[in-house]
Amino acid sequence: MLDRMKGNKGFTLIELMIVVAIIGILAAIAIPNFMTYQAKSRQSEAKVNLGGVFTTATSYFAENNTFSTATGDTLGYKPAGTSRYMIYYGGVAAGNTVTPSLNGVAAPCSTQAPATAPLPAGSAANAIGFTAAAIGNIDSDSGCDEWSINDVRNLTNERNDVSLP
Repeated sequence: MLDRMKGNKGFTLIELMIVVAIIGILAAIAIPNFMTYQAKSRQSEAKVNLGGVFTTATSYFAENNTFSTATGDTLGYKPAGTSRYMIYYGGVAAGNTVTPSLNGVAAPCSTQAPATAPLPAGSAANAIGFTAAAIGNIDSDSGCDEWSINDVRNLTNERNDVSLP
């Protein structure tokens, strides 16, 4: 009977606990880096949508000889899917948003609570130029991410939600 016990192989409880501790330390290091990477990848939505607004506004200008529109919907740009950003063209009034729904735009950046929603500062359109803006909360914290593009395709990150603590 003693011979059979000599052949048993396995890990001791101490060895298993050391492995669990190492995995925990690696996870504690990796998760914050992953969250930052994920938030940065979500910023590409604003860049792509503002690029679409630029293309649409340039086409609108070619047909109408002005960048100015009555509302954001008159421009004719509709982002696909559920957006994490509100897109403004020609001002910050409710009629100047070009996002079809608020489903993916999280507070405090949504316009569902206009008294507290921070609006993008330079969204405007006139006969010779425009500035479109996108604002959204990409990582569910209290900060908003804001991007803008103008008629010379200058894309700017006005408020960077990824770098906020």
